[in-house]
Amino acid sequence: MTELNLTIDHVSLSVEDLGRAKNFYSKALASLGLQIVGEVTPEQSGSVGFVGFGIGRKGSFWVAHNGRQTPATHICFRAPTRAAVRDFHAAALAAGAKDNGGPGVRPEYHDAYYAAFVLSPEGHNIEAVCFEDEP
Repeated sequence: MTELNLTIDHVSLSVEDLGRAKNFYSKALASLGLQIVGEVTPEQSGSVGFVGFGIGRKGSFWVAHNGRQTPATHICFRAPTRAAVRDFHAAALAAGAKDNGGPGVRPEYHDAYYAAFVLSPEGHNIEAVCFEDEP
């Protein structure tokens, strides 16, 4: 396994408003290649509704209608290019996020760390990062 392989299969956030979260993440994550790959109703799950985002048929990021999660958390998504990081940031802001750090190199992490940060409508720190140079 290399340092850039993902070892976590999927993560979930609890949200207060599933419709708002579905709308926000659909728009914010599209530039990173993620789309809705599954929706589960409360009747199907026996508890709460879920919306899953991923690539292909695999959901790697899920939001669950289980009330506002506190404290808020930080989730970072891998972007294929620096342009995708910029597109993520712009799309997230247009979808209702607040800026939490515009696109740029973060040398305090390392020289190739190009990222952007937003606060989701429920206050989660959502990041996109790319480790590739500008083409």
